[in-house]
Amino acid sequence: MSLRNARFNKGEYYHLYNRGNSKQEIFHDEEDYLRFISLLYISNTSENFNLYDLNRIFNFNVYELDIKNTIVSVGAYCLMPNHFHLLITEKVEGGISKFMQKLSTAYVMYYNKKYDHTGGLFEGKFKSVHVDNDTQMKYLFSYIHLNPIKLIQKDWKKEGIKNKKESLKFLSSYIYSSYQDFLKKNRIQKKILNVNDFPKYFPVKSLFIKEILEWLSSALGKT
Repeated sequence: MSLRNARFNKGEYYHLYNRGNSKQEIFHDEEDYLRFISLLYISNTSENFNLYDLNRIFNFNVYELDIKNTIVSVGAYCLMPNHFHLLITEKVEGGISKFMQKLSTAYVMYYNKKYDHTGGLFEGKFKSVHVDNDTQMKYLFSYIHLNPIKLIQKDWKKEGIKNKKESLKFLSSYIYSSYQDFLKKNRIQKKILNVNDFPKYFPVKSLFIKEILEWLSSALGKT
């Protein structure tokens, strides 16, 4: 995955995303998803790690590693079969670029070895959108976490939610995003997030659920 030449400013917020080259899948099974999610954790440091030593690192629980000198804060994330979304803020100058370089390089090396793949995995440079107001920021927490609904109803944004209860159940069971962390579920992946560096929209899970329900309800009755 190529890096952008865009300048990222410390303390400001960005929506980062990318997808597979020619829209190809970049996650094929649970191992792929969990590897990328683990890399979100261990890539977030100013310290360098030996990419060729990653297999040894992944022989044990990477979340037991004491990550120091973090360079970004992740507010939300979601992985889909052929793309991913991150909501992120930079803690040190150059933090986003370094984080994304470590994340993408490590995942591409893993992917290429596992699938005997050659050529570009991602569709060029990762994309970034500067988030500069509360309305946009709050919307992104819902937008990012609602992405998985497309896996059970591809046309939901155009045609409307057909079954709100089923959609909520699916989102709650989808482990490849930070949705469960906002539901305050006790899982180790919560260490990836640092929500204290983001606006306190959802101090309790009921407010997060309310926000999600409002977006789902707005998508009802379109058919």
